[in-house]
Amino acid sequence: MTPAINSVEKAKLPFKVHQYEHDSNAASYGEEAAQKLNISASQVFKTLVVALDSGVLAVSVIPVSHQLNLKAMASAVKAKKAKMAEPKAVERSSGYVLGGVSPLGQKKLLKTVIDQQALDFDTIFVSAGRRGLEIELSPNDLAMMLQASFASLAK
Repeated sequence: MTPAINSVEKAKLPFKVHQYEHDSNAASYGEEAAQKLNISASQVFKTLVVALDSGVLAVSVIPVSHQLNLKAMASAVKAKKAKMAEPKAVERSSGYVLGGVSPLGQKKLLKTVIDQQALDFDTIFVSAGRRGLEIELSPNDLAMMLQASFASLAK
């Protein structure tokens, strides 16, 4: 079990875990997950950690088929600027390795924003905390667990 799976079990929310054989040569972990689980890439969401101009880290959860609009993310968390966080800072803060960063079960609950496209689906897929492992759950349950808001973040 990963901290992500443990956190959803503890919350007693409905979810499913999906596992697949991770290919270390895959160009995109999220798109690999969509392909191997035979689901639309628009339903698989990646977890990106950003550093705000205040020095604080924040989390964005966006479809793997899109890129993060850093201006929109900064605006969503009421910051002036956001940039992608340094990989070491992401791993230290989250407790996960890159490519397996889950929005759930991080060492410290960071301000989190989920792209509003998640609300187009009954369930979405996010990393379960390890490459080759995904959690499927309701976007509203995910937001509740993370005390997250929804905003338009993808470009």
